[in-house]
Amino acid sequence: MDLTYTAMVAAVASGAVVGLLLAVFGGGGSVLATPALLYVVGLGDTHMAIGTSAAAVAVSAAVNLMGHARGGRVKWPCASVFAAAGLAGAVGGSSLAKQVDGQALLLLFAVAMAAIALSMMRRPKADGDPLVHITWPLTLRLAPMGLATGFAAGFFGIGGGFLIVPGLMAAAGMTLANAAASSLLSVTLFSAATSANYALSSQVIWPVAGLFILGGAGGGWLGMKAAGALASHALLARRLFAGLVLIVAAYVAWQGLGR
Repeated sequence: MDLTYTAMVAAVASGAVVGLLLAVFGGGGSVLATPALLYVVGLGDTHMAIGTSAAAVAVSAAVNLMGHARGGRVKWPCASVFAAAGLAGAVGGSSLAKQVDGQALLLLFAVAMAAIALSMMRRPKADGDPLVHITWPLTLRLAPMGLATGFAAGFFGIGGGFLIVPGLMAAAGMTLANAAASSLLSVTLFSAATSANYALSSQVIWPVAGLFILGGAGGGWLGMKAAGALASHALLARRLFAGLVLIVAAYVAWQGLGR
């Protein structure tokens, strides 16, 4: 792909929007990265867009993980078991996705987007045990859930936070705040594994990923400011964003059908 000035600006702007949404909404915020690379930046190849977006999401998640770690919100033992099991799933999922026709993959991605949007419509639960610690029974619940979630994240080339957060809450009984922070370890590793798998097939455009990450840093900073202002209307904002994701999912499906 020849990086024109317009494409470079589009990559930075798209990254800024995705970074802002990630900061405000967390899980589900990165789902627009692949459509943005396809239809705004103009990558034109589904696999290239997935591989490139996964690289950008991995870096963004890692930066956010460090911030949450400094705040002591990451439950490292539980997060590590979930992420380690899911890493194998992410490699398997991304390997399978590379073998799927681009148009068919777009249709499946649209279905995943719709599922993410519908999950965001629900009111999140904030209860849980803030003192949760790893045990063998918890390990036996976390590992298989991590494996399945990693596979889905790798196949669709998304961070998977919308699956990881409720998965951690259900399997480990941790609070929403701890689950959101702990999920970033999985998002980082799943996205890194996915991008590395695509990079082995030369399906990551690194300059575009770098520009996307640059824009995401600025968007994330703005998103942190906006999150405070939206705190009293968080559920309404989430549902409005979910509506936007549904609209984009419909457009992606339309493109996947070759319209």
